[in-house]
Amino acid sequence: MNGLKYIFFFLFGLHSCKKDAVNQPKPELPISNDGSYTYNTPSYFPPLNYPSNNKPTKRKFDLGKKLFYDKILSKDFSISCSSCHHQNLAFSDSVQFSTGSGNQLAARNEPTLTNVGYNSTYFWDGGVPSLELQALAPLDNHLEFNLPYDSMLIRLNSNAIYKQLFNEAFGTDANLSGYTKALACYERSFISGNSKYDNFYYKNNTSAFNASELNGYKLFTDSEIACNSCHSGFNFTNGSFQNIGLYINYPDPGRYKVTGYIQDLACFKVPTLRNVALTAPYMHDGSIATLEQVIDHFNSGGQAHTNKSPLVKPLNLTAQEKTDLVNFLKTLTDTEFIEQQNLKP
Repeated sequence: MNGLKYIFFFLFGLHSCKKDAVNQPKPELPISNDGSYTYNTPSYFPPLNYPSNNKPTKRKFDLGKKLFYDKILSKDFSISCSSCHHQNLAFSDSVQFSTGSGNQLAARNEPTLTNVGYNSTYFWDGGVPSLELQALAPLDNHLEFNLPYDSMLIRLNSNAIYKQLFNEAFGTDANLSGYTKALACYERSFISGNSKYDNFYYKNNTSAFNASELNGYKLFTDSEIACNSCHSGFNFTNGSFQNIGLYINYPDPGRYKVTGYIQDLACFKVPTLRNVALTAPYMHDGSIATLEQVIDHFNSGGQAHTNKSPLVKPLNLTAQEKTDLVNFLKTLTDTEFIEQQNLKP
């Protein structure tokens, strides 16, 4: 399904509805007297923005969480969002391709939802521009939930609990606008920023890293190696689309499928590296099994695709330097995030 179809259905659903920071994330979202939420972002993160017509509230959050874990959204009641986005894996999956309704396999590897509220585009090809619209994509995809929108709404409105939750959150029965807003409200709370790296870099704990991790950090930020040219900023991604020379001939056109520009052929979104040690396998097609193999790929310079980024070139790293880079990447794991009770069903 293309982005225009998402937008059409979202606007259709919308028409039927009424229109000093802490140093680390907390396990609970504070609730004000009017029932609104404040997302707990670390002081070293930028503010988390959300659409003016989707201010976070406790009722939206609770509805979104129920939807995220409920198999009612799949045609055969076999999977939920959480079936492919596991909290202990930083809301990613452990397999190359996740299993959808009817045991169909997804076309691409499931990305992590770590800090998903900060993304400006969604999916490996960036084909969807908002977290609200993203919630529509799996529904009628025959490889995922395989459930038409109208069938999903009939199910929700035939369920007394959901009828009540939607009316409490939005003052209406279940509709596509409320569905997308509730899921987005919940998923924006997937905020991760309390790793060993954050302790070292943002909290100035210079003793947090051992010698190998520190050397890995220096290598990561070295201008010649250029890891942080794309994996930059607080979330370790610049949100761009790159060809990293994974193949000479890509079976998946990547960003080109969205834009039609030849320079986007076989380019895929640069993912966040936060919690990267938990999100194997790697790449858009899950073709690389371990972090060690990821480093090996970049060290080799990749394959000679026409669109390969000039930043991807042979690095000539030693065995110890490759180990140090992997050890640094492991410092981006946020144990508090994957154990946060407020996000569990």
